[in-house]
Amino acid sequence: MTHTNHRKGTIESLRRDYVVFIYPARGINDEGAGLKAEEFLCLGYSHGPVNAGPARTGDVFLFDPQRVLDRINRVGSAYAVFDDKDKVSAFIKDVVKADFGVSIIVSGLIDEVGNICREAGIKRHTAQCSLGVWGKTDSLPPEEVLDITTMCGHGMISSNLVRRMTREVSRGQISFEEAAAKLARPCSCGIFNPRRTQDLLRVAIEKGVGDLG
Repeated sequence: MTHTNHRKGTIESLRRDYVVFIYPARGINDEGAGLKAEEFLCLGYSHGPVNAGPARTGDVFLFDPQRVLDRINRVGSAYAVFDDKDKVSAFIKDVVKADFGVSIIVSGLIDEVGNICREAGIKRHTAQCSLGVWGKTDSLPPEEVLDITTMCGHGMISSNLVRRMTREVSRGQISFEEAAAKLARPCSCGIFNPRRTQDLLRVAIEKGVGDLG
């Protein structure tokens, strides 16, 4: 699932960033997919995700959790984002027990995801790895900005919004939590990690990102 495959950052930072989603194959196992996605998301909520939602219809930063569940039948796929490996591991064990018969994808550091699968008693089917960005990379925003914007795989988080949030936080106009929530809203599919974002904003402020324009 390529839109969660290009998240950037240090190893230590990415250890606090996992995306788990359920995704049916159209015409193959999508019958009743909405109800399965709803059950998946309810299981996810019980393990304390930092973000969650059905694909393309809005996450918990746009709607309250119950309204997210009410909208999920329109799509049949759902995401849950975690900042803690133990929570992910417990969630995957519940998902294995539920046996949805639909693809479950876990995005994170490959070694960590492998350990999670082993702890759940399953064998990973497939692994996809990003080769990074090639070409005229000097035209890209600073790494501190990309660490945040690449958490939205559809490119809906503006680098200028990241800079604006770093300025407003550094000036005391908003809190780190408020800034992370504002950055999360444009990513409507729900794969953005606001908890990790707070830490990344601190790094960005230390590097003077908010002063770059």
